[in-house]
Amino acid sequence: MFDLTGHKALVVGVANDQSIAYGCAKAFRAQGADLAITYLNERAEAYVRPLAEQLDAEIIAPLDVRNIEQMDALFSEIEAKWGRLDTLLHSIAFSKKEDLHGRVIDCSADGFSLAMDVSVHSFLRLLKRAEPLMPHGGTCMTVSFMGAQKVVENYGVMGPVKAALEAATRYAAAELGSKGISVHALSPGPLKTRAASGIAEFDALLNDAAERAPTHQLATIDDVGAYAAFLASREAFNVTGAVHPIDGGYSILG
Repeated sequence: MFDLTGHKALVVGVANDQSIAYGCAKAFRAQGADLAITYLNERAEAYVRPLAEQLDAEIIAPLDVRNIEQMDALFSEIEAKWGRLDTLLHSIAFSKKEDLHGRVIDCSADGFSLAMDVSVHSFLRLLKRAEPLMPHGGTCMTVSFMGAQKVVENYGVMGPVKAALEAATRYAAAELGSKGISVHALSPGPLKTRAASGIAEFDALLNDAAERAPTHQLATIDDVGAYAAFLASREAFNVTGAVHPIDGGYSILG
């Protein structure tokens, strides 16, 4: 079994105990990793800090990815406390409700830019800051969805946004591979998370996925966490640049 003892992992995107990021943080910790966990703002801190403390997170810090000063302060704290970073997990996305629920071609320019900035470019900003803290290699992961590759009803503008995220993953993997830094996109099937609750008729998508998937089961945040922990390990050092479906086979169906 792989081991992450002494591993230093930054997890961005925990909102509550149903978050994909929380499932990943739990798995990293179970394998021995030391954690840095961020929360969006003071309101989110009330939910995130108790979870982070339960996982004995060594760093608990605010991070709005649009706030460059906060991002710089976070990485300065990581460098001062740990001197390095082994794993980065980015699990955040955002779109204005009117852009998410409307037609893609009706999406406002400002709304499209905001969704791309928070959901995609924030990953690149984190990668840039993580790179110098990974002199001996590391693993960086983000979270996508099958709506990036196929049209999923009611997924709206997040489809093109996630497609851009997957492309960014491939390019970053190519650029960082020579430094031993792998870059991945995890692609769970439909999950009951806070973020997913904003998608119209999402319960119907959940039911369809559970019925049609070859395993007849939805993936869980623990499934995603277990896969992420493997990718973070040395055993997966030669795997990079891919989108990894974790969905009971749902995405293979026509």
